[in-house]
Amino acid sequence: MNDTADTLNHDDQSFAQLSPRLAVGDSEPDRNLALELVRVTEAAAIAGGAWVGRGDKNGADGAAVDAMRSLLDTVNLNGVVVIGEGEKDEAPMLFNGERVGNGRHGNDAAPEADVAVDPIDGTRLTALGYDNALSVLAVAERGSMFDPSAVFYMDKLVTGPEAADMVDLRLPVKQNLHLVAKATGKSIDQLNVCVLDRPRHSKLVEEIREAGARTRFIMDGDVAGAIAAAREGTGVDVLMGTGGTPEGIVTACAIRAIGGVIQGRLAPKDDEERQKAIDAGHDVDKILTTEELVTSDNCYFAATGITDGDLLRGVRYQGDRVTTQSIVMRSKSGTVRIVEAEHRRRKWESYTR
Repeated sequence: MNDTADTLNHDDQSFAQLSPRLAVGDSEPDRNLALELVRVTEAAAIAGGAWVGRGDKNGADGAAVDAMRSLLDTVNLNGVVVIGEGEKDEAPMLFNGERVGNGRHGNDAAPEADVAVDPIDGTRLTALGYDNALSVLAVAERGSMFDPSAVFYMDKLVTGPEAADMVDLRLPVKQNLHLVAKATGKSIDQLNVCVLDRPRHSKLVEEIREAGARTRFIMDGDVAGAIAAAREGTGVDVLMGTGGTPEGIVTACAIRAIGGVIQGRLAPKDDEERQKAIDAGHDVDKILTTEELVTSDNCYFAATGITDGDLLRGVRYQGDRVTTQSIVMRSKSGTVRIVEAEHRRRKWESYTR
């Protein structure tokens, strides 16, 4: 691959150096953690990308999981997967509670950390060759990520830094859109609102259009849509609607770095799930802020495009050459970097085995 280390300077130090709570021993890091995490998402994206348009989402996901798990074993981290493939995927690896990382930081034990993984955010997008499929990885201080196990879905509102202090998930859709328009200096008919294409959003879509804004539907994978809503120059101004709680927490790690806001409210699918949430100590009516979804301001987010999208370009294959585009963020410094990489396929395949 290209030597992307030159584009990731000393601002992106090892995770163990970011906070006294995480520092273990006096040894210097031998590699930059940000670049290590990008290597992991690159591997998963390349493996999953080989399945784009082949109609087999399980095959794509399995290949990406294998590649991500293999590369995670090389990362100087003592991580616990708190957001993984999960029960719904019957995952044999990268499941919740699994230990990942090599457990070492130089000659010392590596720092403890929460790890959120999604080898492919958008398996169906990958299988059908649609836009916005990503490979995603987030790391934060141990115990800082919200536990999403009680309720799988949440209502979400995501927008950029300009309107972050103005919007409120409890307000009517039209009012929030007017606030975003005012904050960004746009007319409301210039706003693009990202919404998952689901029957449950029919009323939401009607309200968005009645307010005068435009909808931009995504088929799956609302991590890409949410980050695009918080990032300037993507053509997306807001994300609204109900999506996965785990994806909301992963998004919060990114928003910690880029600014903006994600607000969430648990959306139990039935009375049984509502009671499960209450028994777990959750207030299902509470609006969860970015800082409550990820309590630490000491986290990393990395993603590599699998297919083209609003956030990143997808994997490109040409003979023995594979190119990827990734984004890596560090919340402590607010650093956001786009990493362009070129890989020699035969060398990459032997390296990741």
